[in-house]
Amino acid sequence: MIRCFKILFISLLFFSIESFAQTIPLQKINAISNVSKYLNEKKWNELFPNRFNVSSYPDSLHSKKPRTDFYSFKSFLRAARMFPKFLGEGDTVARKRELAAFLANMSHETSGGWEDAPGSYYRWGLYYTDEKGCENGCASYSDTSKKKYLPIAGKSYHGRGPLQLSWNYNYAQFSAAYFDDQNILLQHPEKLTEDPVLCFASAIWFWMTSQYPKPSCHDVICGKWIPNAKDSAEGRLPGFGAVVNVINGGLECGVNHSDNTKYRYGFYQFFCKYFTVTQGDNAECSTQKRFGVQ
Repeated sequence: MIRCFKILFISLLFFSIESFAQTIPLQKINAISNVSKYLNEKKWNELFPNRFNVSSYPDSLHSKKPRTDFYSFKSFLRAARMFPKFLGEGDTVARKRELAAFLANMSHETSGGWEDAPGSYYRWGLYYTDEKGCENGCASYSDTSKKKYLPIAGKSYHGRGPLQLSWNYNYAQFSAAYFDDQNILLQHPEKLTEDPVLCFASAIWFWMTSQYPKPSCHDVICGKWIPNAKDSAEGRLPGFGAVVNVINGGLECGVNHSDNTKYRYGFYQFFCKYFTVTQGDNAECSTQKRFGVQ
């Protein structure tokens, strides 16, 4: 009886912590993270030797940036502690796959590699902080149809950070979650690449957050997402392929997908091998229709 009471108490306590965490700004959360079970600074440096401002092959665009380790393991770990469910659900296999999938997409979005790149193409993740071609801004990422998150004139909401957070409505929603004020990043989107913890947090937030009609990447890779009849009919099934669909299905899924998709799959294979875990079923999205198509 006492043992049952203890289990109930611990369960209620955990639920209360989770509920409380969802009502306070992300920047104030410092929970226990499972990241350190699979990664440390030595492994991080091994996996990302060419990250921004650390690579022996710097891009000319980096020359005006302060020579600091922006994408450090310490910053990544601090950001991960804001999201206790990140690598925190499912068994060990599910958690390793989630880490492999997250690092794969992060690497692909920021890669500076090429076919014969030193150390292999897959050691060039986190090379960029800003979307290539948008270093001086890209006005095309302002969507005025989202009346709740209207863009600010003269501000650019191009891809920034590990998962290239884009569009004014995403900056606003992340800003609300992180600062409890959507206007901070609407007014100052450039802050994302000035604060490394904020930058990493933007990627994990996008990973953990569902946006209808898409599930979250986290729920997909952990097996929590259950496809409905429409999803199943259109080939969208749990696995890494559906994660790609969530992130960039319009260009990378279906028969006429981008040739660059092979590198996203390659990164996933690379990280799965590194963490000694299988890729799982439905690892590609070449037979899937993108989410939201009528």
